Order: sequence, then structure tokens, then C-alpha cells
Amino acid sequence: MRIANQAQFCGKIVAVSISIDEKFPQIAYNIPKARFTMPQTIYIADDEENIRALMKAFLSREGYEVEVFSDGDALLRAFEAKKADLVVLDIMMPGTDGLSVCSALRATSPNLPIIIVSAKDSPLDRVAGLTLGSDDYMAKPFLPLELVARVKALLRRVSAQTEQNAQKAESQKEIKVGSLSIFPLVPRALVKGEEIHLTSAEFSFLSHLARNAGKAVSRKELLHEVWQIDWESDTRATDDLVKRLRKKLREKDENLKIETVWGFGFRLEVVAGEKANGE
Repeated sequence: MRIANQAQFCGKIVAVSISIDEKFPQIAYNIPKARFTMPQTIYIADDEENIRALMKAFLSREGYEVEVFSDGDALLRAFEAKKADLVVLDIMMPGTDGLSVCSALRATSPNLPIIIVSAKDSPLDRVAGLTLGSDDYMAKPFLPLELVARVKALLRRVSAQTEQNAQKAESQKEIKVGSLSIFPLVPRALVKGEEIHLTSAEFSFLSHLARNAGKAVSRKELLHEVWQIDWESDTRATDDLVKRLRKKLREKDENLKIETVWGFGFRLEVVAGEKANGE
């Protein structure tokens, strides 16, 4: 089956033509295949069959798993059964219109990337789409390769945000090293169940050492990551703070030890029967 459509490129209307076989889609453009280990799922709702097929062909070629629907209600039912990683919506469709579908999806999936594609191209239409929860708005006709690029950009952004959220959640978990418990979110530090009172700098320093317990942490890393101090300006800015921390830890548990790694930095360890030294 051969499908032809028009797209806008560099301000001109150009013909887009692709050949589709039911089993093995072949696309006229030489687009490199994507390298996804687990295909991301994209749902498309558009009442124009040729537009649906056009978008599916280009996105499938990039390695995405694409499901198409002729109306928004069918997409909502499918999404309820199985979530998608991204949704593409036309506005003017039979049944529930695309803006209402967008609003419904956003209510249940606040982080879902949504792209609206529509022949309605007035500023008010764009504002309405973005206000109701879409992340992007493309006016028809459009170049299919532009849609592919926007899909990739949105999914990259979501992936980066997900990773950042995971790292943040991990950093806020309780950190335990021997009898020491650190709660970064509160913030609070306990030794043998008793709170130790720390300044903000002491807490940040001890937390960073605890996350890397048993490993040597360089002065450079501590200065940059904990205090954002220039490494060249003061290489011994941590010494007084370490002495105070050693004293506070030793008063609660002599087995909690901040070792000096000479010429490098510091290491937090639990050493039974030994007092903290290197002071």
C-alpha cells in the first residue's frame, strides 16, 4: 500500500510518500534504526488514516512500539489497560476531542509526554493545548522527521528527569554506618540512637563520607561537592571541622573513625576496639 501526504519543510509544502507493506514497512527515507533494548510505547490518536499510518511508519522505524487509534476514546481505554511512554493526539476527532483526552491523561499521569498535532494553528489553539497539559503542539501539515525529533527530545527529557528523581530519592534515604544513622531529608544524625548536634557544614561533610563509607574521599571532592570551595584556594579548609567531628563521634562511639588518608583526603570506617586517630 502506498500513502502520500503533504508536509511543511523550510516554509514550503512538499510531498511525502512512503510505501507500506502490512508485514514489513519500508520507508523511502534512509533513517538509521534505533538501538532500544526495550522498545518504548507510543499511542497515536488521529481520525485520518493516512496521517496515522505516516506517523506510525516513521516512529516504528526508530524502534518505538506504536499503537494507533481512530478516536480518543479508544486511546483512553487502551491507556487504562496498558500505559504508554508518550501520546500523540489530534484535536478534532469523533467522540471525545483531543483536548479533553489530553486533560484526562494529564489528570492520571502528570509526567506523561503528550504531543498535540492539529490543523488548528491559531495562537489561542496552541495556548489551549499547552494549558490543558500537552508538552508540545505541532500544526498540520508537518514534516514527519520533525515529529520524530520532537518525540526523541521529549523522551530524553523525561528519562533525565526520572534518573534525577531516582538519585534524589536515593540520596534522601537513611544512611547507616555501624551505629551511625543519618537522615538527609530531616536533617538529623544519630549514634546508638542518640542525636549528635552538627552544624550544616558538619552534617554535609559527614553525610558525604557516610555515603562513601570505607572509601577514601579526596579533599578536592569534599571542597567542591560539599562546600563548592575552589580546590586551589584552600586545601586544608576541612581540618578544623574534621577535628570537631572526630570529637563528637568519639563521645558517642569510639569505633566510628574518620581516618586521614595522607596526601589525599579522609575515610569513614567502623573499627572495633580502636579509637579514632590521625588527629
